[in-house]
Amino acid sequence: MVIPMTSLPDHIKTTEQKIWSLLESVSDPEVPVLSVLDLGIIRSVQIETVSETAVRPIITITPTYSGCPAMDVISMNIRITLLQAGFSSVEIKQVLSPAWTTDWMTEAGKEKLKAYGIAPPQYKQAVCTPDTFQEAEAIQCPQCNSWNTQMISQFGSTACKALYKCEDCKEPFDYFKCH
Repeated sequence: MVIPMTSLPDHIKTTEQKIWSLLESVSDPEVPVLSVLDLGIIRSVQIETVSETAVRPIITITPTYSGCPAMDVISMNIRITLLQAGFSSVEIKQVLSPAWTTDWMTEAGKEKLKAYGIAPPQYKQAVCTPDTFQEAEAIQCPQCNSWNTQMISQFGSTACKALYKCEDCKEPFDYFKCH
């Protein structure tokens, strides 16, 4: 039986808060500076009462894109983190709808991406020239902050990133694609 948060006893609310705190330490294996909370892939944390003295966390996650190979590792790392914290039974659910979007990433996560050398997703298309139908989106270089960049490949080190090169500092970099 899953109990709605509004009617949870205090010890269950405290347990849920503890789980959210624990999830802050679970990193994305492909971008280790980001937690699963930074990515925005945690959809919900629910507490199921198993007995008078035991609860089971049910964590619902959404992949950054369908078929993301990191989801198995992320699920395993969430499970290990909660088991190490004393939860004897953990359920991880994956849901695909609605599809994850970069809008779900935290601002702190986007800042961490840039500091790590990956251009974060942009809110709207940014262009360097006022041409009405400019083909390529301008992506800011995370190394030198120049907008004079060029896409090298639609896919970077992972399918959710594109590979760019800065024409000013000449450094290649990944761009975390919007979707």
